[in-house]
Amino acid sequence: MSAKTAAELVADAKQRVENLSVEQAAAELASGDAVLVDLREPGERVEHGVIPGAVHAPRGMLEFYADPTSKYHRPEFDPNRRVILHCASGGRSALAADTLRELGYSNVAHIDGGFTAWKGSGQPVEDVQPQAS
Repeated sequence: MSAKTAAELVADAKQRVENLSVEQAAAELASGDAVLVDLREPGERVEHGVIPGAVHAPRGMLEFYADPTSKYHRPEFDPNRRVILHCASGGRSALAADTLRELGYSNVAHIDGGFTAWKGSGQPVEDVQPQAS
């Protein structure tokens, strides 16, 4: 098997997951039936802002937060609930959506273009304060 690039892994994941436009995601979020998960690192959130109501789960902790058998499981993560993921531009969220699918999440999608596309289309964004260390 030949090695793949990160871009190839993302492209492969996008073939297996639901890719939402900003408009599609905004409409679903407005209905209140979906949970939005922000996979970006804390510094990215402070620097660029957040989508109001998004649950923060850094990409490195996603599998642990999402697995109901994990001691790190968070109640916002329910395999039976609609989950929409986003990162900065859509690469990490495509990979993460594919991972959640493997964990048994059957109704998962990601925002293609990520936070950058969300903000660029004029959707609401709010500031977030740095966490005290």
